[in-house]
Amino acid sequence: MTTAPITEPSADSRSLTRRRMLGAALAAGAVGAALPLGLAAPARASAPTPAPTKAPASGAAAGPVRLTLPAPTGHHEVGTVVLRLVDTTRPDPASGPDGHRSLMTSIWYPAHRTAGYPAAPWMSAGALSALLAGADIPAGAVLVPFTAGHDGAPAHPGRRRPVLLYSHGAHGYRADHTVIVQQLASHGFVVVTVDHTNDAITEFPDGRVLTPHLPMSPADCAYDLGFVLDRIEEIAAGRNPDADGKALPQGLGEILDLDRVGAFGWSKGGSATALITAQDRRIRAGLSIDAPMIFKTTFDIDRPFLMLTAENTPATAPEVAAFWPHLHGWRRDLHTTGAIHSSYSDLQSLYPQLAPILGWDETKLRGLIGTLDPARAVRIQQTYPLAFFDRHLRHRGGHLLDAPSRDFPEVTFEG
Repeated sequence: MTTAPITEPSADSRSLTRRRMLGAALAAGAVGAALPLGLAAPARASAPTPAPTKAPASGAAAGPVRLTLPAPTGHHEVGTVVLRLVDTTRPDPASGPDGHRSLMTSIWYPAHRTAGYPAAPWMSAGALSALLAGADIPAGAVLVPFTAGHDGAPAHPGRRRPVLLYSHGAHGYRADHTVIVQQLASHGFVVVTVDHTNDAITEFPDGRVLTPHLPMSPADCAYDLGFVLDRIEEIAAGRNPDADGKALPQGLGEILDLDRVGAFGWSKGGSATALITAQDRRIRAGLSIDAPMIFKTTFDIDRPFLMLTAENTPATAPEVAAFWPHLHGWRRDLHTTGAIHSSYSDLQSLYPQLAPILGWDETKLRGLIGTLDPARAVRIQQTYPLAFFDRHLRHRGGHLLDAPSRDFPEVTFEG
């Protein structure tokens, strides 16, 4: 069961800046290429950073530019389902007509088959419209990427799968690390992502769209994660927690292994991951992605914990330095040379596709994604989280996390 938050730190604003940059970039791309409104048909990328369809030559009819995401590398096809979960113990009039806290979540899982099940978009149309609203561009002005996930596909039967919870950054959205999420699902994990309502861009089934308007602490987000995990336990027990009675994918409850649960998050979501790992013994392993750890550390963590760092390191952030000694289980601090705060996110794949459309030079692009090569960034995103959860939830071999690798010279072991 969920427990009360153990601290009330302030929110990190860096994710908001990145989100506004992405919204402006997508909007500018729509204007520069004179794109039509509406979504494109589903597409799945086959390379880490595929080139988008280019704008037509002068005088030719404008055609759509479809952004893409890198395909996952696992042998499983991927299913996904969106659920609305209502916490009746937490009043929150802003997030739902019933007056309680309402959370939009997505569950990603290995699928038995995907033929006949539509590919899921990176964001819903309403959420994408809100993302672009700051640049005064109509919703649907760009072609949203489609993911490797297929909506409602039956789960792959035969074995129970470890479950992972994902928490986004401040003023973000649950789609912001889809590259990592669908990678893990393709390798046999069940991943649950959540929009932290009031601090997220989120669209509800009735068409309501909320944008960030209230401060949410990492402790608030950690509480959300615990509540969502309670609902996942209901699914495993054969019940359906969706507030609207939406049908669950066939076989989903049977594959959930709640003895092997992990959590990960980016930025403020990484701070929330540290808190939920400390307070909830159901979490067996935690991964933070460049988290600022913006809280006073008054607890210890005795389970495996990995930090992937870029800008928020023990050497540069006093809060991260204070957090590090409280990790008493297996621990690593892996730093990627040339990375910036967004380098572990989907932006690393999306920005290079926008650059030729918008006429960005190399200096402009590097200011947005760092000096880390985008294709290398995708490889790191797809490799290190998988290696960590493989090791600590599936007890699979491999020495990638034991020492620096010649295959990844950018990744250095700081602790």
